[in-house]
Amino acid sequence: MTVLNDIKDYPWTGLIAGVLPPRLAAKLPPKFQAKSSQIVPAASIAGNALTVVIAIMTFLACLTAGGVYMINQSANAWVDDIASEITIELDPLNTADIEKKMTLVALFLAKQKGVTRVKPLSADDSAKLLEPWLGSTAALSALPIPRLIAVEIDRSSPPDIDLIKNALNQNFEGVTLDDHRRWQSEIKLITRSTALGGIAVLGLVAAATIAVIVSATRSAMATNRAVIEVLHFVGATERFIASEFERHFLGLGVRAGLAGAFAAAIAFLLLPFLMYLLGGGAVTEAETRRLLGSGELDFGGYILLVGIVVVVAALCMITSRFGVFRVLKNYA
Repeated sequence: MTVLNDIKDYPWTGLIAGVLPPRLAAKLPPKFQAKSSQIVPAASIAGNALTVVIAIMTFLACLTAGGVYMINQSANAWVDDIASEITIELDPLNTADIEKKMTLVALFLAKQKGVTRVKPLSADDSAKLLEPWLGSTAALSALPIPRLIAVEIDRSSPPDIDLIKNALNQNFEGVTLDDHRRWQSEIKLITRSTALGGIAVLGLVAAATIAVIVSATRSAMATNRAVIEVLHFVGATERFIASEFERHFLGLGVRAGLAGAFAAAIAFLLLPFLMYLLGGGAVTEAETRRLLGSGELDFGGYILLVGIVVVVAALCMITSRFGVFRVLKNYA
């Protein structure tokens, strides 16, 4: 409960003055002015270098979390689109009239329960699907390209895929049904792998932040050893001394976290423009957008960045608290 009380009693209005440059902070109303009534001098605890380091750590954490979030959102949308459609493939070999067979198969599929739309693709449409890999060439017209039928299914009442597959095999020769389950499993595997990689990076950033805060706490304790000994002499408890340090680091964490998150938000806002500049062609740009979506964070993504700021501030506060207790035990 002591940590919660320290958070509650923290002068949060003074954080605004701490974020702004001194000249701008001096023009704020009195209630927003940072009060320097702490016993331990703030300048001896957290310098500009430490603030920059924590801001960089927060920036990297926000980039990682935001990137994983966008990939996850794009993958979920991709899986939903794939799950709402099946593809029928017709082998053009050994078929006298492929157009007639396409019509018969399309009419058969349109009568099936749970099918909302049947769209036979023309030979040109099928060839265009291969252009990103084979290029636009006249040789495509000479290849026996399979003909495709796109079938949209009702998500609320999906059809029995196995039943449709068996019926197609019994009534038509050279017809294959692809329900895209393999692609769904591969997309989910890639998404989970990306999420695990993001968690690993966030863990490394958290470990580096803890190490920096511990080092800064030890340095501040050594610098203010005379002050701490005087506080002990007049009867100050270890909790009181620790609270003085953790309040400083809480403010530091919030200010540095906001700076890092703001820089990350700007980076995400500029990401679509960077994707356009570094697209490397229409195909590469299309594949990048398929992976990251539009490249823009939604409201939930920015809420995630705010959550990272809260975690960084709490990490700074709690780490400094335990670091002070550990150093005080060595003094004793």
